[in-house]
Amino acid sequence: MSARRENETVDKAWAAGPEGAVRLAGRIPDPSARGVAAAMTDLIRSGELAPGSALPTVRALAVALGVSPGTVAEAWAVLRRHRMITTLGRRGSVVSGPPSVPHPARFERVGDLGSHLTLDLAVAAPDPALLPGLTDALLAGARTPRLNDYSRTAVTDGLLDAVRDTWPFEAAAWTAVGGGYEGVQLLCQALIVPGDRVAVEDPTAARLLDILEALDAQIVPVACDGEGPLPGSLAQALERRPALFLHQSRAQAPCGWTVGEERAAELARVLESAPNVMVLEDDGIGPLAADPVASIGAHLPDRTVLVRSYSKAYGPDLRIAVIGGPREVVERARVLRTFGTGWTSRILQDALAHLLTDDAATRTVRAAAHRYDLRREGLAGRLARRGVHTANRDGLMLWVPVADEASALVTLAARGVTVSPGSRFCVAYALPHVRIATSRLTDDEDALDETAALIALAASASAGRLG
Repeated sequence: MSARRENETVDKAWAAGPEGAVRLAGRIPDPSARGVAAAMTDLIRSGELAPGSALPTVRALAVALGVSPGTVAEAWAVLRRHRMITTLGRRGSVVSGPPSVPHPARFERVGDLGSHLTLDLAVAAPDPALLPGLTDALLAGARTPRLNDYSRTAVTDGLLDAVRDTWPFEAAAWTAVGGGYEGVQLLCQALIVPGDRVAVEDPTAARLLDILEALDAQIVPVACDGEGPLPGSLAQALERRPALFLHQSRAQAPCGWTVGEERAAELARVLESAPNVMVLEDDGIGPLAADPVASIGAHLPDRTVLVRSYSKAYGPDLRIAVIGGPREVVERARVLRTFGTGWTSRILQDALAHLLTDDAATRTVRAAAHRYDLRREGLAGRLARRGVHTANRDGLMLWVPVADEASALVTLAARGVTVSPGSRFCVAYALPHVRIATSRLTDDEDALDETAALIALAASASAGRLG
């Protein structure tokens, strides 16, 4: 650690204002955008520009350097992208700290109940007891053609044959990826640049918001009802000229709706007026969903790409999702993967292909979907009888209204129960909720009654009157 960083009396205003701009310019030998960003990074890493240090305005530093404001603005954008500075509107910019890796703060669990945890209702993960066996599937996968060939295979013939007829529109290109969220992340990287606006259903999955925030996208919320995104709200969002519309097509997390054929057609008609907006659909639980998928891609196939995950239905360790959509878009995602893993294991791809075409595995997945529905509806019914009404029609969770989010979380935590705060799933958080994972609930009716009673107690708890 530098001596300056250890010095608690470091002057955090030495670079602020017009005089500070002159002093800072003297520490920047290369006035190009890249040179300004590099010099600033060195000063921040060394601690000479400590966290909280005020920075001069873009215009003031540009004058001091003898360059255009656009040059400094470009450097500032690089620093913001790596979370080294924060812009506070009219209050200017301040130093955040050295370059850091963005954390998925919405998705990562907050708090640690330690040995006091008795019931985890925060993670909407599949029940291992309801997953199909993998032994035969992995043996089938090991017989994949070109085993251990170093050539890259975007999608195997076997997997493509297994999924093509289940797609809701005709896709021009396909690739397999390491799970649904990797697919969404790759496509967002391929389709947007920092600062782009992205229209997103609100509320939505916490990890989708994490992905967009990590890419420095400006999130434009789209209001929803029980059928999915509202066409009128999407039309308003399009007035802000987003580059992308991202939504979940069925068993939506956290609210459990599915977009039907009529709503998909309405959304497509709205999108026709914005030909430069791409559509990214996330089908998060795939074959576990109760309803068939309806897609905007049935109306706008050249502008729609669908990511379907098979992890929750067939096993998280398969880590498989399939992307299908326009050739140029899918190719962008494939090219991005060449910087890393390159391709998804052909063994895993053909293992999934075996499961998708195996009658016994299909029966197991259908039985699991039925059990998940019973667990979700069993808790929902018990909550309704206690005056707590939910609207989830599908999926592995309930979106539970509460009087006060913080009070509900404390009430449950005091009794060893953890749930997810609803604010993590929202862009514009108006009505407080908590998200309850239902996929691993017990089938014991007495235990379910006890759980429902506790959630109802937490739902009624308000600030100043903790349960």
